[in-house]
Amino acid sequence: MTQFSANLGFLWADRPLPLAIQAAKAAGFDAVECHWPYDTPASEVKSALDETGLQMLGLNTRRGDVDAGDNGLAAIPGREDEARATIDEAIEYAVQISASSIHVMAGFADSAEACNTFIENLVYACNQAERHGLTILIEPLNEHDAPGYFLQTTKQATEIIEDVGLANLKLMFDCYHVGRTEGEVMARLKALLPIIGHIQFASVPDRGTPDHGEVDYQQVFSQINALDWGTPLGAEYKPEGETDVSLDWMSMLT
Repeated sequence: MTQFSANLGFLWADRPLPLAIQAAKAAGFDAVECHWPYDTPASEVKSALDETGLQMLGLNTRRGDVDAGDNGLAAIPGREDEARATIDEAIEYAVQISASSIHVMAGFADSAEACNTFIENLVYACNQAERHGLTILIEPLNEHDAPGYFLQTTKQATEIIEDVGLANLKLMFDCYHVGRTEGEVMARLKALLPIIGHIQFASVPDRGTPDHGEVDYQQVFSQINALDWGTPLGAEYKPEGETDVSLDWMSMLT
């Protein structure tokens, strides 16, 4: 049976993170993941994880100065010190809560220099993370939701992973972002499987529950199971109203 991870950046986002973890356990999720947990003491998150028996699969590096328009720092030339500080912070937090991966956010940039900056920061991140057995993830974001984001396609991500050449750098394959930008979600997932570190999903194009839209997730989940994928799939969708009311898809699609 397909296993699911609740992305607490969107699900139960109106609750403190420890309570959201408890809600995910009560709803039947097999794991959790989050966006930016840093305002919650790691000890409180670890306590909730221990109580529920859930693992935190991953978290994001901070975006930077959100009010000034930042959405990640790792590909922005001239801000390497800030980017590496967010990487160090994420690794420290992940270690404290026994998380398994960190999504290093690239930010808004578009140049050869930005690519070199991203690669250098990813080498730094991978080397630091390797000491703790952590995986570093990079995720292409679609141009509709994040216009100007440096990393936009799986092809671009593949090239960067090859250039970095370190085993603990993997692709975050978000079916929603791939569906909006590139299409052929399942074909791309199968082709990229060797470099994928985590899979996320939401309906295309509205990023809602996966029981409607352009991608047939009943088929996708079945095919992923056939690939012997062993990690819970990340439910990173935006519920309409209360999260608990949005969960019918969990029984309908599996």
